[in-house]
Amino acid sequence: MALSTIVSNTANLQKYLDLPQGGKVIAEYVWIDGSNGLRSKSRTLSKKVTAVSELPEWNFDGSSTGQAPGNNSDVYLRPCAFYPDPFRRGDNILVMCETWGGQGKPNAYNFRHDADLVMKEHAAHEFWFGLEQEYTLLDFSGWPYGWPKDGFPAPQGPYYCGVGTGKVFCRDIVEAHYKACLAANINISGTNAEVMPAQWEYQVGPCEGIDLGDQLWMSRFILHRVAEEFGAKVTFAPKPIPGDWNGAGLHTNVSTKETREDGGMKAIEAFMDKLSKRQKEHMAVYGSDNHLRMTGLHETSSIDKFSWGVANRGSSVRIPRSVAQEGKGYFEDRRPASNGDPYQITGIMVETLCGKVEGADMTAKALDADPVQLEQEVTINKP
Repeated sequence: MALSTIVSNTANLQKYLDLPQGGKVIAEYVWIDGSNGLRSKSRTLSKKVTAVSELPEWNFDGSSTGQAPGNNSDVYLRPCAFYPDPFRRGDNILVMCETWGGQGKPNAYNFRHDADLVMKEHAAHEFWFGLEQEYTLLDFSGWPYGWPKDGFPAPQGPYYCGVGTGKVFCRDIVEAHYKACLAANINISGTNAEVMPAQWEYQVGPCEGIDLGDQLWMSRFILHRVAEEFGAKVTFAPKPIPGDWNGAGLHTNVSTKETREDGGMKAIEAFMDKLSKRQKEHMAVYGSDNHLRMTGLHETSSIDKFSWGVANRGSSVRIPRSVAQEGKGYFEDRRPASNGDPYQITGIMVETLCGKVEGADMTAKALDADPVQLEQEVTINKP
């Protein structure tokens, strides 16, 4: 469908979207499926929601999302956060949900549950996170938007933070997403065009603890929803185009009460020692196909070696020069892939730096689980 047709159709629908709702509220329940994607469905509520506790539990067919076998397909949705809906304005909301099995245990793909346990146990350290979400916009054929149909654009160079025709593509989608996130009270702190044409980045944070994962997942939902209006596809693949093109990451900025205080650089150095001892465990949950991106080229480190340095974008962890000069602040983990789960990324970070928590396993990865075995496999997560 042509972009002009989509825009025209959206404008025609607006008169229906603005109709009064008779005092009812529409809640869009959003959850993460068995392939690290997003799903959602709507329900009508009788009144405005003011607290998560007012939202009813719901369910869905897990056999259709890769999260349950067909003979035991009910998976429950437990609301954990809600935001103003930027598409259906008024009192309508977007609801971020956890997925739970029928035996009262988290679904095998519910990584939020264990991360929340870790965050709460170590809340005294006051973890702040800021994630930099890179992504690529594709046309309907699956080729990067604006690229020649029979080849490639000019080499990288003019595209990063670029301005002007031929240097940036789909800025209208980016702007719409930015404003939609602000309208949804997502703590989106900025956006910019990235090194590869048709690739963009936005930043969410700083947010404390589990709130970062909730907001980043909802920002992804909003991005897909906005791109849908323009007939574009969003990919979070860490290496969408092979060859001499930058990949896409989910750079993770981390600070604690200790690192932000005077002399915090000593705490950061101690954290680097701890991170160096769990390289394999972190890489296992830092996103799929990350080996295609982390080659030591294109501003990445090697996937099998840990390194850190001041202002070094080729290291596993970068210490900003301003932090080194001030002797306190934060550090940037550059290893996570753009398709990484923010719950797993932030959860294992807290676990590594502060210690494991009984009942939480941040190294468990269920993305390759057999749906038939899911009801048995959820026992790895304690209620």
